[in-house]
Amino acid sequence: MWQKISILPIMTYLAVTGFFHDLKDDERGLSGVVVAVLLILVAVLAIVLIWGLLSGWLDDLWSQITDTATDGIQ
Repeated sequence: MWQKISILPIMTYLAVTGFFHDLKDDERGLSGVVVAVLLILVAVLAIVLIWGLLSGWLDDLWSQITDTATDGIQ
């Protein structure tokens, strides 16, 4: 019984270090994270591009509407 208790810290140390070593070498989850980050990046860039194009188009459209409205009043 005492022999098992004296081996317990060594077994615990080996189990923890083995777990972290295997976790460090495991790259299965890394590709999923990379894909998710790239998808988010592409989505954000697409939204920024569309927002920029629509903003310019809406500004032109609004200036045409307000110019037409003020020309009709005078």
